[in-house]
Amino acid sequence: MAAPKTNTDAVYDASTLGTPKRLLLGVQHLFAMFGATVLVPALTGLDVANALLFAGLGTLLFHLITGRKVPAFLGSSFAFIGGYNAIRAMGGDGLLPYACFGVACAGLVYLVMALLFKQFGAKKVMRYFPPIVTGPIIICIGLSLSGSAVSNCAANWWVALVAILIVVGCNIWGKGMVKIIPILLGVVGSYVFSMIVDPASRENLVTLVSQAKWIGLPIVWEKTAFSIFGSNLDTGLLVTAIVTIMPISLATMMEHVGDICAISSTVGKNFVEDPGLHRTLVGDGLATTVASLFGAPANTTYGENTGVLALSKVYDPKVVRLAAVFAIILSFCPKFSALIVAMPAATMGGVSLVLYGMISAVGVRNVVENQVDFTKSRNVLIAAMIMGLAVGVSYAGSIQIPLGSVTISLSGLAVAALVGIVMNAVLPGKDYEFGANEQGDTAVVNFGSRAQK
Repeated sequence: MAAPKTNTDAVYDASTLGTPKRLLLGVQHLFAMFGATVLVPALTGLDVANALLFAGLGTLLFHLITGRKVPAFLGSSFAFIGGYNAIRAMGGDGLLPYACFGVACAGLVYLVMALLFKQFGAKKVMRYFPPIVTGPIIICIGLSLSGSAVSNCAANWWVALVAILIVVGCNIWGKGMVKIIPILLGVVGSYVFSMIVDPASRENLVTLVSQAKWIGLPIVWEKTAFSIFGSNLDTGLLVTAIVTIMPISLATMMEHVGDICAISSTVGKNFVEDPGLHRTLVGDGLATTVASLFGAPANTTYGENTGVLALSKVYDPKVVRLAAVFAIILSFCPKFSALIVAMPAATMGGVSLVLYGMISAVGVRNVVENQVDFTKSRNVLIAAMIMGLAVGVSYAGSIQIPLGSVTISLSGLAVAALVGIVMNAVLPGKDYEFGANEQGDTAVVNFGSRAQK
């Protein structure tokens, strides 16, 4: 990656702004990450309060590991929704702890990648994960989720349409913070509309909120990954969860690299070199593993908060850490979690339909901006096999592989990722070089968020 230009008009030290302004800037970062972070547990059956707690703790852990240099916020990752839902489909929400353990193992893959980056450098490692592999995988992640979004929209298409129109309108015509938090505004606007037109939704909201306490612990032991280890452990399901979900980390790690490059360009500091991608990957991976073990969604660096950095011109990581503290405090309020649980299915459907489409669009952007040459047969074949397997196997259910007394189920995304990586490694004609195209390197910006430029 080329050294970013210095931002001479930026206020980098938030301590010169005074406490009230620092607090306000922290709240702004909280709002930016809020909509996507709470939507992930709402869509997967995980706990909202737990997601907020470990988004905050994960961000603080990331800042500690990276020497408190990178102004990044870690929120819930949309990329793993397909993995959670694949395991849930085998037996309901009670199997989510198995999915969480699979995601925890996926977080450990970051540590392996960090070691490779440290030993061999970004250019050599990224050659095996080019856009012709990661781009189609990202496209298929979005497409595989779109069916559930449409099903939720079908609960009330008018409510879903309000959410879609608000998100699209804020993205296209919004100014300032309105353009930064379109997901949150879409959720709130559609939520309020549903309360007006649907008495059942209103009654459900009142019941859930009135029954919830003001203060409570966000961690429930039965929902953590630790709870599955005992006499009732299903070894086959555990292995299936690991094998199904771990390959998704190959795409999310490329997302992470793109995010760090985008933050570097925004701030005017080369975080790829200092503190280094090996440190940022360790921070992101450990945050994901710790969160998943305690039943929270996987973490990822958030493109929304990069947009806030560009908007505010305040790049001090202390402000981001304030947002993390606010998220932790908010996680101890069950009444707030009840508000999210009571969200109408059509509201979630409308917002997630846009988000899942954005995931696929980011994959397309990754391929286009890296100028992948589809006149080459190798590239066409790799993309064809990835998309064909991801969609085809998903329609068929999964691929069952018996290993003694254990049967491993491979999802379409898992099979597609493994085949794509192997094909790229063995077929001649690899020509991707990380760092040669800065625009392409920053093309993968947070799943589920706006594509930030």
